[in-house]
Amino acid sequence: MPTTTPEHDARIAKMTFASVYPHYVAKVEKKGRTREELHEVIRWLTGFDDARLQELIDDGVTFEEFFRVATLNPNAELITGVICGYRVEEIENPLTRQARYLDKLVDELAKGKKMEKILRGG
Repeated sequence: MPTTTPEHDARIAKMTFASVYPHYVAKVEKKGRTREELHEVIRWLTGFDDARLQELIDDGVTFEEFFRVATLNPNAELITGVICGYRVEEIENPLTRQARYLDKLVDELAKGKKMEKILRGG
């Protein structure tokens, strides 16, 4: 598996969460999951409740800012596997790895995994 490049890492850091969020919603809803389930997954990973998540979207924060203010779940490191051509656990850049954690969780939700599995047992 290729490792991420500095350019790739910088692109993710500067991307706004608000620009990606509608794609997350569309992806999970298309597969019969709900926005509420998506928010549950985001809350598990980041600690953000719905109100805080909406503030961050409204403020147009970048992924760098989003994860800087997040309280990452201690079990986040249990998120493994391939997403976007990268093996999550092998991504060296911490911010890129965190963004891919979120991508992986959204992907698992869209694929119909049970919530207890997605949330790594709590």
